[in-house]
Amino acid sequence: MGAAATLDLNASGAQDALGTQIIGPDARILRGFIADDGEILREIEAIGRRAPFRRMVTPGGRSMSVAMTNCGPAGWVSDESGYRYTAIDPLSQAPWPPMPPAFLALARAAAAAAEFPRFTPDACLINCYVPGTRLSLHQDKDERDFAAPIVSVSLGLPATFLFGGARRADRPTRHLLEHGDVVVWGGASRRYFHGVARIDDGAHARLGRRRINLTFRKAL
Repeated sequence: MGAAATLDLNASGAQDALGTQIIGPDARILRGFIADDGEILREIEAIGRRAPFRRMVTPGGRSMSVAMTNCGPAGWVSDESGYRYTAIDPLSQAPWPPMPPAFLALARAAAAAAEFPRFTPDACLINCYVPGTRLSLHQDKDERDFAAPIVSVSLGLPATFLFGGARRADRPTRHLLEHGDVVVWGGASRRYFHGVARIDDGAHARLGRRRINLTFRKAL
């Protein structure tokens, strides 16, 4: 089921004493989940050196506004032939960088905190937003295993996360995400439409004029 109306930032969903906000069926925001970001940020920079961020092309021939790269056994790619996962980076013709142990531990811990135990992702999409970029409403449906959740980590500049419903026409709720917040959704909401509103200008102490999003998935 989709949300009936657009709500103010952070106005929807109950929030418990640990900062967990329910935003839909089997969907939660874990507020301030990342206590120490040092290793995570170092690994992102290392991955970016091995597999540079790039703006992929949609099947319709448009260049995406958000730059991205991948790590793990499977990487998500897009070009004129469609959306898919590959084991090989099309730029380097080499395997994607391995998923760092710190990434895997973060994804598993966040999934367990949202009541999805035994989550083992094989893909991590790393998106880099700058002010003025956004991500339109879409479904994550290129994976083979819809029983596993999506774990989405926010770092750097704040963003407004749009969480809709099973139909594109369902009006999304709006949720402010800040550095260290993690969104987890699966089960009944696994294929809900979601997106990111246009990023406002600003500067983060560690990442400057960037928002980095890690999206962990079980793709294969």
